[in-house]
Amino acid sequence: MNQKNKPQPTQHKVLTLNAAATQRNTWHQEGHSVVFTNGCFDILHLGHIDYLEKAQALGSKLIVGLNADTSVKRLKGPERPVNPQVARARMLAALAFVDAVVLFEEDTPLTLIETLAPDVLVKGGDYEISNIVGAPFVMNNGGKVLTIPLVQGYSTTNIINKVKEEHS
Repeated sequence: MNQKNKPQPTQHKVLTLNAAATQRNTWHQEGHSVVFTNGCFDILHLGHIDYLEKAQALGSKLIVGLNADTSVKRLKGPERPVNPQVARARMLAALAFVDAVVLFEEDTPLTLIETLAPDVLVKGGDYEISNIVGAPFVMNNGGKVLTIPLVQGYSTTNIINKVKEEHS
């Protein structure tokens, strides 16, 4: 494999909020449409891949807000996350259709959404637009808020429960 075709490290796609805001401004100046979504992405599975691919297709750049470990524990319980935030962030960053990953400690990504002002805010089809954090902000700034149907039968909780059943 020559140097030109050699895979490049992806940790440079894991950004602080300030760096992501700067990158977003650069992308806008270049004419890109920025899509934002968020989640825990604890055990990466087909449902996540399908969802993130479809989210990216709604614009030209995809930023993923990733719940930090402390946030996941508050939202999902003391046994979560299974994978630490550094591993989850790197796995997301390794996906070709993810352009940036930003960790957040809060329970919701509202600060990220207000700072990044995405053109498109996306959540899974299990959400109503009226219940999506940041939706009013995005719509008031001329952006779109959309939901994407989820792939049935895939969830981190289902995977964890299946592993527990097989080992009990």
